[in-house]
Amino acid sequence: MSKLLESYAAGRWYTAPDEGTPLLSAVDSSEVARISATGLDLGEMVTYAREVGGPALAKLTFHERAAALKALALTLMAGKDEFYALSTSTGATKRDSGVDIDGGFGTLLSYASKARRELPNDTVYLDGAFEQLGKKGTFLGQHVYTSRRGVAVQINAFNFPVWGFLEKLAPAFIAGVPSIVKPASQSAYLTELVFRRIIESGLLPEGSVQLLSGSARGLLDHLGGQDSVAFTGSADTAATLRAHPNVVGEGVHFNAEADSLNASILGSDVEPGSEEFDLYVKQLVTEMTVKAGQKCTAIRRAFVPTALMDDVIAAAEARLSRVVVGAPDAEGVTMGALASLEQRDEVLKSLRGLTKTAQIVVGDPENFEVVGADKATGAFLPPILLRSDDKDATEPHDIEAFGPVSTVIGYESTDEVIELAARGKGSLVASLVTCDSALARDIVLGLAPFHGRVLVLNRDDAKESTGHGSPLPVLVHGGPGRAGGGEELGGIRGILHHMQRTAVQATPDILTAVGNKWVTGSQRNDDGIHPFRKNLAQLRIGDTIVGGPRQVTLADIDHFAEFTGDTFYAHTDPEAAAANPLFGGIVAHGYLVVSLAAGLFVEPNPGPVLANFGVDNLRFLTPVKADDSLTVTLTAKLITPRSSADYGEVRWDAVVVNQDGDPVATYDVLTLVAKGENA
Repeated sequence: MSKLLESYAAGRWYTAPDEGTPLLSAVDSSEVARISATGLDLGEMVTYAREVGGPALAKLTFHERAAALKALALTLMAGKDEFYALSTSTGATKRDSGVDIDGGFGTLLSYASKARRELPNDTVYLDGAFEQLGKKGTFLGQHVYTSRRGVAVQINAFNFPVWGFLEKLAPAFIAGVPSIVKPASQSAYLTELVFRRIIESGLLPEGSVQLLSGSARGLLDHLGGQDSVAFTGSADTAATLRAHPNVVGEGVHFNAEADSLNASILGSDVEPGSEEFDLYVKQLVTEMTVKAGQKCTAIRRAFVPTALMDDVIAAAEARLSRVVVGAPDAEGVTMGALASLEQRDEVLKSLRGLTKTAQIVVGDPENFEVVGADKATGAFLPPILLRSDDKDATEPHDIEAFGPVSTVIGYESTDEVIELAARGKGSLVASLVTCDSALARDIVLGLAPFHGRVLVLNRDDAKESTGHGSPLPVLVHGGPGRAGGGEELGGIRGILHHMQRTAVQATPDILTAVGNKWVTGSQRNDDGIHPFRKNLAQLRIGDTIVGGPRQVTLADIDHFAEFTGDTFYAHTDPEAAAANPLFGGIVAHGYLVVSLAAGLFVEPNPGPVLANFGVDNLRFLTPVKADDSLTVTLTAKLITPRSSADYGEVRWDAVVVNQDGDPVATYDVLTLVAKGENA
């Protein structure tokens, strides 16, 4: 008997007491492993996540969690050969395995990088600026995100046993929420192997990740309002889970990615033989054959101008004729098997439904060659292209053949192709191949309400494009309606999905304490030591320096205009400046004001401040005229140590006022400050 897959639950590996269900190779139906979760205490897993994993993650900042993910990704990448070797049993070619395995590790790295760049080195995330709720500024509001005190349950599909769980785990982990990973049984042996290496690495806090190998029946019974479920699979199963009493009555957060009849549109401006025509056909064939078409983002409906249907089919047939179907590790094979014989039969069943109103024009599901394997025991199918000429047919827009199958459908106008694409009732992705910007705008805006992502492809972006079927960590992955109505990934959005947004109403001092970010109106600290003489260990939020006053003369304005070449009339022509209703006379350059302010707050000697690397949110509020006097107040606003460097970032609040106390400029100054002692 082959290996019985184990679950990793409550800090230990668990082996079921029964023999389990056989998991067969997609290539030859030999037994790869067995799977069972009989006797596993699912309630204990949930409790362990909440009581052990959650508190362990809560001790780490966003940056510390990101560092752990980066280290994990690099560790897994270093040992990926064993994952590739096992991946062939799922029917995956080397190219397919790269999409799944390297794609998964790349997602970890992407989230780690984005979290370090865009999140604070803290456990709370501030959503936008504060809101002033009272006239005097003593009562403010601020939206904050904090980690939920629950568990993220991730139920994955069979087609991406590595990427599928890592793309869900990464944002949950950064958000500080522990995960229970439930892979689809058919390819769970690959998930279990990768997961085993994760546990062996010791890089993630205990309880932050657990693995459920086998049935998840009853798992949702243990969930509540702090917990979430992210599901990838069929719309029917999603509907069943969505109707669970704890989802409906207890407020379990539910996200689904389900069936999707994705579309690819050939623009009406494209001619046969053009680069765009070739790009369209190449992309169609790629999406039909990568992972043997078993991608939730694969092209199921290929919309082309009716007059070009024959040309597109002929060009696709020429490319598809070069596809070699067979064992993934056999010489020359470019498309492997479907995940299982059952999955192959499901595709054939769907194909029978599609052929009620469409005809097969490329590929024969009964007669085709298989290299290096026996098609009687392997889950093989050739690429199959259909043609639908019936505009009233519903089958192409209702039936998803989850394999190497696509249907070419003609259209006559922009409005018609938008309407045809919408018949899919909501999809994950659509692509449009065109060089016409006006046409692209019309179609993109027409597609957007029905799609989670839209790719516009042409010769200008083709070399850098990741393609129709590639979800990216920084962009949302999901779609409305039939596609499930959920969103995954999306960069920081995917992290915030696992966190609770709360409106906090309080004084400026309280909001400063809650968010670890200085808020206008809260206390400042001027202890007589210039803040630029303090390293990160010494600097405190609220540390302040006041500089000025400094009078701005007409000679200053003239010199700045001559020196910089900025001779805009408001600075150089008294008559024209006087006629300007905003100024009423010569005014100082805004950048002169900022430059003079810097001279008022800078401490010139060598010290902990290493560099000024930018200015954010600069606004000029009141014109500065000759003989006005400027005073600047600079306050330490946000302190962010960098875990991988001997310095950190400090954001300073800068306010410049005139002699009447009127603010003339407000902005944030960004500096890099050493962690060590003063130089």
